[in-house]
Amino acid sequence: MSAKAVNEYSGKELLYRSLNHVQALVKPKAVQLDEHSNFDEAILNCEWINKDGQGVLKPDQLIKRRGKHGLVKIGSTDELAKWFNDKKGNNVQIGKTTGRLSKFILEPLCKHDAKDELYVAIYSKMNEDLILFYEEGGVEARHLIVPVQLKDEEMELSNQSIDQLIGNNVEDLVKQFVRELYDVYKKNHFTYLEINPLVVRDGRIYILDLAAKLDETAAFLCSENWKTRLGHEVEFPAPFGRDLTSEEKYIADLDAKTGASLKLTVLNRKGRVWTMVAGGGASVVFTDTVCDLGGASELANYGEYSGDPNETQTFEYAKTILTIMTEGEPHPKGKVLIIGGSIANFTNVSATFKGIIRAIEMFAEKLRQHKVTIYVRRGGPNYQGGLRKFKEASTKLNLPIHVFGPETHMTSIVGAALGVRPLPEASLTPHTTGQFLLAPERGSSGGATDGGEASTQATNGYSPKNNEKKAKSEAGEKASNAAVKSLFERDTKAIIWGQQQRAIQGMLDFDYVCKRDAPSVVASTYPFTGDHKQKYYFGQKEMLIPAYKSMETAFKSHPEASVMVTFASMRSVFQTVLEALDYPQIKVIAIIAEGVPENQTRKLIKVARQKGVTIIGPATVGGIKPGCFKIGNTGGMMDNILASKLYRAGSVAYVSRSGGMSNELNNIISHNTDGVFEGIAIGGRPKALKEKRISKPLIAWCIGTCADHITSEVQFGHAGASANAARETAANKNAALKAVGAHVPDSFDDFGVVISKVYKQLVENGSIVPRSEEPPPPVPMDYAWAKELGLIRKPASFMTSICDERGEELLYAGVPITRVLEDNVGVGGVLGLLWFQKRLPEYANRFFEICLMLTADHGPAVSGAHNTIVCARAGKDLISSLVSGLLTIGDRFGGALDGAAKSFSEALDAGLSPMQFVNEQKRLGKLIPGIGHRVKSINNPDKRVEILKEIAKNKAFFKQETPLFDYALKVEQITTSKKREKLLRLAH
Repeated sequence: MSAKAVNEYSGKELLYRSLNHVQALVKPKAVQLDEHSNFDEAILNCEWINKDGQGVLKPDQLIKRRGKHGLVKIGSTDELAKWFNDKKGNNVQIGKTTGRLSKFILEPLCKHDAKDELYVAIYSKMNEDLILFYEEGGVEARHLIVPVQLKDEEMELSNQSIDQLIGNNVEDLVKQFVRELYDVYKKNHFTYLEINPLVVRDGRIYILDLAAKLDETAAFLCSENWKTRLGHEVEFPAPFGRDLTSEEKYIADLDAKTGASLKLTVLNRKGRVWTMVAGGGASVVFTDTVCDLGGASELANYGEYSGDPNETQTFEYAKTILTIMTEGEPHPKGKVLIIGGSIANFTNVSATFKGIIRAIEMFAEKLRQHKVTIYVRRGGPNYQGGLRKFKEASTKLNLPIHVFGPETHMTSIVGAALGVRPLPEASLTPHTTGQFLLAPERGSSGGATDGGEASTQATNGYSPKNNEKKAKSEAGEKASNAAVKSLFERDTKAIIWGQQQRAIQGMLDFDYVCKRDAPSVVASTYPFTGDHKQKYYFGQKEMLIPAYKSMETAFKSHPEASVMVTFASMRSVFQTVLEALDYPQIKVIAIIAEGVPENQTRKLIKVARQKGVTIIGPATVGGIKPGCFKIGNTGGMMDNILASKLYRAGSVAYVSRSGGMSNELNNIISHNTDGVFEGIAIGGRPKALKEKRISKPLIAWCIGTCADHITSEVQFGHAGASANAARETAANKNAALKAVGAHVPDSFDDFGVVISKVYKQLVENGSIVPRSEEPPPPVPMDYAWAKELGLIRKPASFMTSICDERGEELLYAGVPITRVLEDNVGVGGVLGLLWFQKRLPEYANRFFEICLMLTADHGPAVSGAHNTIVCARAGKDLISSLVSGLLTIGDRFGGALDGAAKSFSEALDAGLSPMQFVNEQKRLGKLIPGIGHRVKSINNPDKRVEILKEIAKNKAFFKQETPLFDYALKVEQITTSKKREKLLRLAH
C-alpha cells in the first residue's frame, strides 16, 4: 500500500467538494500562505476575514499536536499578520525532527464550548474499516467495524450500527454526516481520516482539524475526484523536516517520468558514507547495515534505483549523487561510495552500470581529490560484464574500486567500507557470462566459509529418523494447520495472463532443468489478441503453447491448470482476477502488478478466501519451489538458478517481502545450507511462532532498523518500509521475534552466519540428512540474450535506401511544374498542391518539409516498405510487391497515426477527459493507437518526435490552435506515468 498524507488544506477541500450537498456542513474558503507570501496581499480578497477581522492561523506541514507546540494562533488580523511574519521560515523542533515552517493555512474562527467537540476517525485494515467516534476525544472512542465486501453498497452503514456507534445523545445530523463521510472515504480511497475536533453547534457542523491519507495507487481511479473546489489537484507534501533539496527534487522529477524507481534522500551533505543501491529491499538492507555497524553518523544519503532504468537515467542519477559528494573541502578520512544491490531477476546489470561508470569518468578528478574509495557488489543477468567494466574503469581512471559478485555476502562490502571488517576474501575476477550449461563456481559468502558436506549435497526428503521426528512434530500442531498443503508440486500446471513470452520461456527452462516430465505452462490468455499458438522451447525441443483471447476458453480447454499467473496492469488486474476466481479449478493466483489500490486488493483477498484460493501478491515477483515450479521471473535467469541450486529441493524454506531480496536469500541459503525447499515473496508476523504453529527453527530479520537512527521521516524505495512509521519499528519486531524463540542476527551482515549455524545443528542431530545431488541437464542459451551479450552475431537480412524520382512538366492542382520551381514553393508546397489541391501557408509547407527530413532515413511507412522488399526479393513483379506493402498498412501496423487521430478526435468531441478516455479504452479492451514504442521512452525520446512537438507548440511559427494535439499530450502523460515506453509516437 502506498498511503500518502495530504495537507490539511487539500484534505478539507476534497471533503467540502465531495460533501457539497450536505447543507449542515460549514465549508469556509481557507487561505493558503507560504514563507514567501505577503500576509496583507494574501487576505486582500478573503471575504470572511475582512468581515470578521479575526481567524485561526497554523502551519500546514503534517505536524502533529500543533496546539501543544504553540503553533496555532487565534487572533485579529494584525495579530495574525505579526505571528505569521515571526514564524515563517523559522526552524522548529518537533520531537527529534527539526524543520522549517514554510506552509500555513488561515481559517475562520469557530467559537464553541468543549461540550460541542466530537471526535471522528476512519482507518482501513486488511479485513475491515474501523470507524471511531467519541464525544470527548479519541482516547476512549467507541468503534464500529465494517467488514470488507466485494461491492461498496454492501458496506453501507445501517441505522442500527450508526446508533450503536454514536449513541442517542447526539443530534441526528451527526449520524447522517458520519454516514456521508464514510461514503466519501470509500469513494476517494482514503486509508486514514481523522477529524479532531468535529464541532456541532446551532445545527451546523464544523471541521476544525483534519489529518488524512490517500492511497496513491488509486490515482488512476480518483484523479478527477482528488481536486479542490477550484479544480486544483490535492497536494502530497514532504514530511515535516524533509524539505527537498534541489537535487532531491530533480531525482523525484526523473522518478515521476519513468516506470523505473529512482529515490534520493540527502541525510547529511557532509557525511563520508554514500550509497547507490539497486533494488528497493536491498537499499533498505544496505542502509540498515551501515547504521547497525556504527556508521549512522557518517551516513550521507539514502539512494535506490530499480525497475530496469536505462543508461541515461542511471547516468543522471549517479551524476547527481557525485555532484553532492564532491562538493566542498575534502574529508580528512576520505569518502566511500557503496554501489550495492541484490541479485537482479531480469535487469541487465552491465547495461545499468554503463550510466554509473560514465558519471564516475566525468567526476574522476574530483573523486581523486576527495580520496573516494568505491565498493561494488552486484549479481544478476550479465553481472560479470558489469563488474568487469568497473575493474577496467579502476585501472583506467586510477581510482580504488573494489569489485565483488554474488560469491560474497550482499552487505559484506559495508563493513569493509566502514573499516570495521576486512574485505571479503573471495574477490571477483570477472569472466565472460553465458555459463548456462554449467553453473559458475562461487566461493563462500559473508555468512560462513565452511559449508561442509551439506554445502555440496542436497536433500529431497528425510531419513526414517527424521520422518519419525516429523510425525511427532506434526501431531502436536494445531488442527488449523491440517488444511495447509503445498501450493506447488512437480505436476502443477499454470495459465499465464498477458503477453509474457520471456517469463513463460523462463518457467519452461526451469521445468526442464528440474527434469519435470511436462512443462508447467499449458496456455496463456490475453483479451487483446485472437486465438493462436506461440512457439517456445523445452530444452532444445520446440513446442507450441496455445494463447487464447478468452479466459473462459483457456480454463475450459485446460482443466488440469490450478495456477494462474497474471501480468495484468494495475488498471485491469482487479477485474481479471475476479473473473479467474469464478473457475473452481484455480487454487493459486499470483498477481505480479504493482500499484494495485488497497481497496481492490482487500476485496480480492475477501473473495479468494471465500473460494479457498491462495493469492500471492500484488506487487510480487512470485515464488519458487525448487525442483517443482516457479512463478514468472522468480529466481532470475538460468545462470542464477543453477548457481543457487534451485533445480532441486533443499531443506530451507523462506518468506520474503521483496522480490530482489528473495533472490539474495536463494544465494545465501545455497552457500550456507543444502539449498531452498520453497520460497515465497510475501510477509509474516511472530504470532504463529508464539502460538507454536511453527515448530521448526525460524531464522528471521526485519529490515528497516535504520529508522531508529534517522530523525526525519524517509519513504524508502521498498513498499512498507518507512523511517519513523507509526507502527512498531523493525528493531521492535526483531526483538519480538527473538523473544518467542526465533534466531535473530545482530544485523543482516550476520544473517548467513546464523543460517549456517542452525543448519549445521540440524544436520548433526539428524533432523536433516543431506543427499548427494545429480547434475542438472544443460540448458541452451536464448538467442536474443546471447546476442545482447555480444556472444554471437548475425548479418542484417534487409537494407533499404531512399529512392530518387523525377518527372516531366506536370500540373499540380493547375500549377505547372515550372511555376512550382520558379515560385520556390519547395517540397512542402508540392505536397500541399498534390494532397490538398491548393497553395498552403508558408508555415504548413515548412512543416511538411520538416516531416520529410525527419523520416528520410527509412520513409514514413516502414511496415509497407518491408513487405514490398520481401515480395521483390521473392521474385514478384513490381505491382504485386507494391500492393503487398500497401495492403499491410492498417490501424495496428503502419497506420497508427490515423487511428490515433480518429480515436482522440472522437474522445475530444465527446467531452471525455484524458483520464476518462484511457480508462474507457481499457474497459473496452482496446489498445490506444499511436501510443507506445518498443525502443523509445519518455526519458529517451525520439528526437524527431520532440522536434515536431516543439514546432507545434511554437505559435509564433505554427500559427493555428492545436486542441487535438494538446489532448494527445495529456493522454501521453497518463500512459507514461507507469510505463515509460507508452509515449505518443507522433513521428511514426
